[in-house]
Amino acid sequence: IPTLYPEIPLSDSDQFIFPKDGDRLDNIAFKYYGDASLWWIIAKANELGKGRTILNPNFQIRVPGNHTKIIADFNNLNV
Repeated sequence: IPTLYPEIPLSDSDQFIFPKDGDRLDNIAFKYYGDASLWWIIAKANELGKGRTILNPNFQIRVPGNHTKIIADFNNLNV
């Protein structure tokens, strides 16, 4: 059974950041959500493909602010 991921529309609670050199999706997820395993939320919001964990500091990324709703949507899709 494939894992399904919800759409992540723009939200007023989103933050836009420029990653620091060497930042990865997991450590940004830990910084903003307190949980490194939620890296996939940032990846999906920024249309980053599999295996892309190191981020380019020259490109701004979106960190969705409504992660609890995104997790609930994910859980509903994957019951």
